[in-house]
Amino acid sequence: MRIFAYTYTDPLIENSPDLSCWEWDIDRVYEDLGKRSQLQKLIIDCQTEAPDLLLVRRLEELGDTVQDVTSQLSKIEEMGIILIAVEQGYKSSPTDTEVNSQVNSQVDSWVKSQIDFQTGLQIDSSTKNHPQLELLKLLHEIQKQQRSRRIRQGHARKRLNAAPPPGKIPYGYRRGKEKYIIDRTTSPVVKDFFEHFLLYGSLRSAVRYLAKKYGKKISVTTGRRWLTNPVYRGDTAYRDGEIISDTHTPIISREEAAQVDRLLRRNSRLAPRSASAPRSLAGLVICGECQSHTIVTRVTQRYQTKEYLYLRPASCTRTKKCRALPYQEVLENTINAVCHSLPSAVGEIDFPQLDVVKNNLTATIDRQQKILTQIPELSENGILDSETAKIRIYKLRTEISALQAKLATLPPVNLLSVAQAVSIPQFWWDLSESERRFYFREFIREIKIVRNGQEWNLKIIFIF
Repeated sequence: MRIFAYTYTDPLIENSPDLSCWEWDIDRVYEDLGKRSQLQKLIIDCQTEAPDLLLVRRLEELGDTVQDVTSQLSKIEEMGIILIAVEQGYKSSPTDTEVNSQVNSQVDSWVKSQIDFQTGLQIDSSTKNHPQLELLKLLHEIQKQQRSRRIRQGHARKRLNAAPPPGKIPYGYRRGKEKYIIDRTTSPVVKDFFEHFLLYGSLRSAVRYLAKKYGKKISVTTGRRWLTNPVYRGDTAYRDGEIISDTHTPIISREEAAQVDRLLRRNSRLAPRSASAPRSLAGLVICGECQSHTIVTRVTQRYQTKEYLYLRPASCTRTKKCRALPYQEVLENTINAVCHSLPSAVGEIDFPQLDVVKNNLTATIDRQQKILTQIPELSENGILDSETAKIRIYKLRTEISALQAKLATLPPVNLLSVAQAVSIPQFWWDLSESERRFYFREFIREIKIVRNGQEWNLKIIFIF
């Protein structure tokens, strides 16, 4: 049995199919990308050496309109070729040529095995014995799918021009002719929100700050969405998850965006309430005996304003409960341990290897940027047509954005000098609790209380 297959791919909205998707042994495959030149070649070849079967994924691959589809389908049927739409469970009925009964039975058996169609389109049992009704129903579905396809193509063309996606405009911007434009009335609110988060590292605190200062009430979820939204970094994100960098004026710089990402990753290791707790040790201290996280509790005496702070295990499972420890003593021991251990911990990091990774990423970005600058010349010389050039530019810009995101996740190169600066005890005592909380979480993953009877000491586990 001689079998041909035909596929059409619109590079704007989809990738070329894997040839292994066919369950049959294919004698010849015709593939079109953007235009249907191979479809015309297929029709011509079928006139000289007609196959028994022609496989397509969906009938709409035969044309851009229902009229084009029916026209090509008629040509194929007139040549006595059975056409099967694999994902739609459709089998045509040739008119002029009698098809070998063995081939027809094999085809019927195969179609029957394709009851679970990939597109979810199922042919009603009442139409199985009426091919024309079956085709009419299928053409109606094709018409709706092609309308959806044209909408997707329009959105894809806008993506190639790095135009903003459809939908609601992010707060702080307004829609310009071809890109987002900063809204000078609302952008200061967003900028202040980011600055407050960068200063204190607390999302809930930044949300409360907006409500208090500007009367702008947003949920914590919305605040987190602002912090991770590429639009405030000057990038445009599309529904398929791809990001293009430097499409409009950013509200925060690249350095600030990288710091925001580090703070979010750091806070993700803590409980939500601990992440915004005012005390610097909140969420970091764990009891080594019962493995319970500790909470900060306040104790006051009647008629006195002085309060006493303690770190108490939140869910101790021991029969004899682990006793609470004075907060101030734990804080003093933590600062002393950090000043003593941090320089040696940072010294163990393989900075040369880190530099190699950073240099490799930078070199790859530079290569991609160089290719990007060569495309206009290739287009002018006729080597690339305008649409292919736009697609290539789009892919290069998304690749560059992904590489820049990887580069931003690497730790700062001045980590060694920072470690030396923060290893002075007076540095920590000069900070407020909120500022101290920021720096503790920048370096410390966990503080474990190691008990020995009534005595205890601390084991500091650094992030790196």
